[in-house]
Amino acid sequence: MTGRRRMRTTSPVPDRRPLRAALLSACALTACASIAAGCGVVPGVTGGSGDGTVKVMTWAPEKTKATNKAGMPALARAYARWVNAHGGVNGHKLEVLTCNDHNDSIAAAHCAERAVDEKVVAVVGSYSQYSRSFLSPLESAGIPYIGGYGVTDDEFTSPVSYPVNGGQPALLAGLGEQLGKNCGPVALIRPDTTAGDQLPLLLDSGLKKQGHPQADDQRAAEDASEYSGPTRQALQHATSDPAEVGCVVPALGDRTDTFMDSFRRDSTRYPKVRTGTVIGSVDQSRVDATGGKSGPYEGSYVTGWYPTADDARWNEMRAVIKEQAFGDNRIDPADAGVQTTWIAYTVLKKAVESLGPGRITPLAIRRALDNGLKVDTGGLTPTLSWRFEDLIGAYDFPRLVNADVTFQVVRAGRLVPARRGFVNMSRTLESTN
Repeated sequence: MTGRRRMRTTSPVPDRRPLRAALLSACALTACASIAAGCGVVPGVTGGSGDGTVKVMTWAPEKTKATNKAGMPALARAYARWVNAHGGVNGHKLEVLTCNDHNDSIAAAHCAERAVDEKVVAVVGSYSQYSRSFLSPLESAGIPYIGGYGVTDDEFTSPVSYPVNGGQPALLAGLGEQLGKNCGPVALIRPDTTAGDQLPLLLDSGLKKQGHPQADDQRAAEDASEYSGPTRQALQHATSDPAEVGCVVPALGDRTDTFMDSFRRDSTRYPKVRTGTVIGSVDQSRVDATGGKSGPYEGSYVTGWYPTADDARWNEMRAVIKEQAFGDNRIDPADAGVQTTWIAYTVLKKAVESLGPGRITPLAIRRALDNGLKVDTGGLTPTLSWRFEDLIGAYDFPRLVNADVTFQVVRAGRLVPARRGFVNMSRTLESTN
């Protein structure tokens, strides 16, 4: 059993937040020619849409042994067919290129290099764990990264990144708050990866806000075929206080189902233990596939970024899927990746429309976003804007503008709101500084 992750100390340190955020903002704005090269505006690599076509790219892992998000590029292509069938984006044809990052750092870099070579004006609604591999080429070319899934810290620090949700940071902090009110001992099972290393700290920040002890941190192989060992250790910790209802938190992405197979077998001896997880590790389709109200997720606490999948605010996305991708089983409207891609393309559409006629370039899109463009997503998120004053004060996540989450619970086999509306995680995330 691995040791618990140590919390950061709270020794006083100089507050570098304003300087860091200001530098990032200055770079993002590319306010003058003297800083243009440092902000990734490389002569001859500006891309553009001189022929009336707006060319973008969406990437995600497909057909791998770990996390797969095939629905994201599939929705991107369906979105392009939809807008082009209805006049394009402000009169421009939308062309979507897709790329498979294979859950591999080299493949992720190749996707980004291809985006540069193809002179795309943005990368939109994508998923990759390898931000250090793909962000460097994008930054060098000044290509905006709009609506990444939020699985890495770098997506919340790069000046070319425009996140639409709070990523894993907001989800885990929100889940900690939710479990802190409802659970006794909490055990976290998460991938033994670089991306997984931040999860205990974030979950603990939410637990701490509720005066709850930190979670027991259990690391597991990202592509394991079974999780009997971590399951038993987690259950033992969750039941260490017989007076409390303990909770087990699997944060394993697509491997959560594999973990739950082991959990279902072993948890019969621990009827008081409940599970807590985040959207991305479980959604309505997984609840249905594992038995609904008689399955292992019944009673689970879930934290998400957006309203539940049956909310009427998703009706337009569902209509687009029905019109342009009927029968494409890669696209699940309840999948958080698909939902994020939809919101990211909403941002792209608003940005292009704000530019009016003329050539669409990466720099033009970034200037529109940096200079205060406000994007109404129909209530799926708060109004999105990436001005300096819209950034929250979390030192580790200076590009984060939307820290809202939703608290959900599985009741009678359905993911339903546990609390009405959004819950803002800004102050909790700021406490992790």
